[in-house]
Amino acid sequence: MDGLNALQEPTIQMVGADSTARANVNVALVKYWGKRDPALNLPATGSISLTLDGLGVEAAVDFGAGEADRVVIDGVDAAGEEAKRVVRFLDLVRAAARRRERAKVVMRSTVPRGIGLASSAAAFAALALAASRAAGLTLDPSALSALARRGSGSAARSIFGGFVEWYRGERADGVDSFAEPLAAIDHWDLRTVVAVTSTAPKAVSSRDGMLRTAASPFYPAWVAGAEADLAEARAAIRARDIEALGLVAEHSALKMHAAALAARPPLVYWRAATVECMHRVWALRAEGVAAFFTIDAGPQVKVLCAPADAARVAAALEAVPGVERILACGPGRGAEVIA
Repeated sequence: MDGLNALQEPTIQMVGADSTARANVNVALVKYWGKRDPALNLPATGSISLTLDGLGVEAAVDFGAGEADRVVIDGVDAAGEEAKRVVRFLDLVRAAARRRERAKVVMRSTVPRGIGLASSAAAFAALALAASRAAGLTLDPSALSALARRGSGSAARSIFGGFVEWYRGERADGVDSFAEPLAAIDHWDLRTVVAVTSTAPKAVSSRDGMLRTAASPFYPAWVAGAEADLAEARAAIRARDIEALGLVAEHSALKMHAAALAARPPLVYWRAATVECMHRVWALRAEGVAAFFTIDAGPQVKVLCAPADAARVAAALEAVPGVERILACGPGRGAEVIA
C-alpha cells in the first residue's frame, strides 16, 4: 500500500460514519529537514520532537456526504493547492479502505496556519485519525503515523504525545518510516515559550524549502550529523537533562538554517526579531536561566525551559521589538478521537 501501513494490513470494517479527531502541533528538537523520497514524504534523517499542548487542529470527516469532496478550513471553503492536498490524502484513505465515496472535511485550528508553527503536522495527524475511522479502517499507532506522514512529514510525530522519535527508515516503500513515543507526556514537565515574530504567511513553504536546501553545499554535512544529534537527544530526554537537550536542539536548528542560508537562492526564514530573540535567550543563560531556543521553517522562536522559568523567559521575549505574541505550552497529548 505504498508505505501507508508500517506493520500490518489494516482491519477494515465497512461501517464508515462521520468521525472527529484532534491533534496537537509538535516542535522538532532534532530537526526534520530534507527528504529521501518527496512523493512518500520519507525523511533524509530521523527526528525527535515534543508535542505541545494548546496548539492544535480538529478534523471532522464524513464519507458519503455528497458527490464531490468538500474541504472547509476555519469556516472557509478551501480552494487551490490547500484543498487538493487534503483530497489527495483522502484518496489514500479511500484506496486503503476500498471505498469510493466522497467526503466532507471540516477543520478548525487553534494555531495559525503557514507561519512556521507546525499547523500542517497537527492538521494531517487529526485528519489521518478522523478519516481512517470514518472510512472504517482500524490502524495500529505505527500505521496511523505512517499514514499521517503522507500528508505532512511532521504529522507522523503528532500522532503521539510527549517526546517522539520519527525513524528515517531504509526501505524504498516507506514501510519502516514512522514515529513512536520516546517518553510519555508525564515523563518530564517542560515548557515551550513561543515568540511569534510574524503572522504573515511564509513566502517559501517547508516543502519547497527542503527541495531548495537539498542543493546547498552544507546539506551533506547536515544529513551526516543527524545520528549523533539523535543519540545525544535521546540520552538527554532519558536523563531529564535540560542543558544537554537544549544545546543539541539549538545546534540542530542552527545547522538546518545554515544549510538553508547557503542554498541558491538563499533561504532566509528569520526576521530581525527572530535574531534578537536568540540573543535574549543567550543573555538569559548568562544570567543563570536554563533556556534554549529552536526555530523551524519560519520566523518564530520556541524556547525550552523549566516551568519555574517560563514567566521570566516570556517577559524577556515579549520585550523584543517585533514580537507580536507570546505563547506558553506544556507537553501535549497525542491524536485522539473526540466524536
